[in-house]
Amino acid sequence: MILNKVANSIYRGHRFIFLILCLFGLFLSQAMTMDKKHHPSNTTDRIYLLHSDELYYNQFGNHPGAQVVKGHVAFRHQGAFLSCDSAYYYQESNSVKAFGHVYFRQGDTLSLSCERATYDGTAQQMEARKNVVVHHRRQILRTDSLNYDRLYNQIFFFDGGSLVDGHNRLVSDWGTYYPETRQAVFYYNVHLRSPKHIISTDTLYYDVKKASAHILGPRSTIRSGQTVIRTSNAYYNTRTDRARMYGRSTVVDGTRTITGDSLFYVKNGNSWGYGRVVYRDNKNQNALHCGLFRYNERTGFGFATHNPVAYEYSHKDTLYVHADTMKIYTFNINKKDAYRKVLAFHKVRAFRTDIQAICDSLVYNSKDSCMTMYHDPIVWNAGRQLLGEVINAYLADSTLRKADVIGQALSVEILPDSIHFNQISSRVMHSYFKNGNPHLSVAIGNVQAVYYPVNDKDSSLTGLNYTETDTMRMYMSPQKQLQRIWMPKSQGPFIR
Repeated sequence: MILNKVANSIYRGHRFIFLILCLFGLFLSQAMTMDKKHHPSNTTDRIYLLHSDELYYNQFGNHPGAQVVKGHVAFRHQGAFLSCDSAYYYQESNSVKAFGHVYFRQGDTLSLSCERATYDGTAQQMEARKNVVVHHRRQILRTDSLNYDRLYNQIFFFDGGSLVDGHNRLVSDWGTYYPETRQAVFYYNVHLRSPKHIISTDTLYYDVKKASAHILGPRSTIRSGQTVIRTSNAYYNTRTDRARMYGRSTVVDGTRTITGDSLFYVKNGNSWGYGRVVYRDNKNQNALHCGLFRYNERTGFGFATHNPVAYEYSHKDTLYVHADTMKIYTFNINKKDAYRKVLAFHKVRAFRTDIQAICDSLVYNSKDSCMTMYHDPIVWNAGRQLLGEVINAYLADSTLRKADVIGQALSVEILPDSIHFNQISSRVMHSYFKNGNPHLSVAIGNVQAVYYPVNDKDSSLTGLNYTETDTMRMYMSPQKQLQRIWMPKSQGPFIR
């Protein structure tokens, strides 16, 4: 009996010890699981507390699980350093809440300061708030609310901010900055200001290395002095003042504007336009439409092709000039005595209500308002046709005042019956106009004339007068009717 009692006692003791060991193993397993859950698996991912003047732990306070550190607080995490006046250090979640004079430094090129911040070491993300200032190389980013993702190396602000890059200052409501590539994206109420220009848009991509901006938005503008660029899609370099514009953009330079599907603008240099280009000079009241246009602001040279059409609308009626190619040369540019030469060549056609002309090539000189037409030119005016080897037309306030026909000159005038024509041929012919109407014509050298006298009573033809002479002057009435003819001597029959 005694042995049985002893055996039973020993058996119950073993069961109790076994139960204790099982419970200890269970608690140990849970503790290891919780440790794996709350602590980084790699010790290099941990946030290390380097220094603090005070440290205490209050598990039952407002911040359970936090180590409260105060006074010259410093942390280190993966090569980055964080300092502040005080902080809550959550060792289990590997995070920090920092307060007062927060300063974050990563390497030698990036630093951040603010008044309070939250840093998650596991996700490598920082939330900085109030008076946030980021220094990266020579760039300075200022905002009140900023998130910094170290894992993807991007800085995002969403409560208004500014980026200062040398003399350039970018302001917007939202934005993202990428320190590795030194590129930034700005959204909503974006303004880029520099000593030379101001850019306003909805969306802007900025490359800090190249000082280049990609501008997007239907109401985007670029202002540089008197020059204003309106575009919806453009690339602009703030260092070189070069712009590439797409999507029907417009450049306004004082009284001159140029619009095109694609524009390439260089300040004081060559500018190009492609696709439905419209150039307009409101001061001189002329315009040009073409498919390709190039203009140099420094030299005043212009080139237009792809069906160019020039418009001159300073007069009541607009003058249209069409050619295969047009060139503009400016002399004494930016001076009081500046003038231009316009060259139009191959299949030139000009039209206005009071005058029309065709020729192979044309030169217009604004200095003397002379338009010279070459290669079998023809000019029509008020039922009269002028032909010759070369024709010089002189304008006054865009109104024809004189025309010189040089070489094989021929003047043809249609009569009221639309069947007969008065004709005069000579070596040289000068025609003078008043208010755009013919006033006097002078034919010189080997003059041959066919003239039909008209009865004043019934406007019927009285006969045909053929005349040969050396010089002939013909005077016209304001009603464009022949009043009289003067000749020094002549010969020829009169046929009734």
